[in-house]
Amino acid sequence: MKIIIASDHAGVGYKATLVKEMQEKGYTVSDLGTFDPNQPDDYPDYAELVAKAILAKQGEKGIIICGSGVGVSVAANKFKGIRAGVCHDTYSAHQCVEHDDVNVLCIGQRVIGIELAREVVFTFLKAVFSNEERHVKRLKKIAIIEDSNMK
Repeated sequence: MKIIIASDHAGVGYKATLVKEMQEKGYTVSDLGTFDPNQPDDYPDYAELVAKAILAKQGEKGIIICGSGVGVSVAANKFKGIRAGVCHDTYSAHQCVEHDDVNVLCIGQRVIGIELAREVVFTFLKAVFSNEERHVKRLKKIAIIEDSNMK
């Protein structure tokens, strides 16, 4: 599986650790930056890079890390076809994929420790959309909302 990952300056530390560990587990990882934790930058730029890469099918799942996970989630969800979820626990990390077909995981380096971040990431990556009728129906409703509100 190919993973697209990025962070702003507040997520660089976790990103470096997680990229290495994903590669060690056999994932192909495309790291879109940033790389300098001492150079403040703007999280929407990295959310946009990941969203566009996922929509262009350059990877199967995306991960974006910032201080809280919230800002990158808000920005990524502005792209039609992106379903980005903030997950700071393993239940949400698998449930969001299984029920909501989330394709971008957002986490906050200032919110959870690296051990939990690691568990959340690998739980997210292993999760598969259930394709249950009730979830498909709900995703169709989301697509209608996107079509009518995202010009």
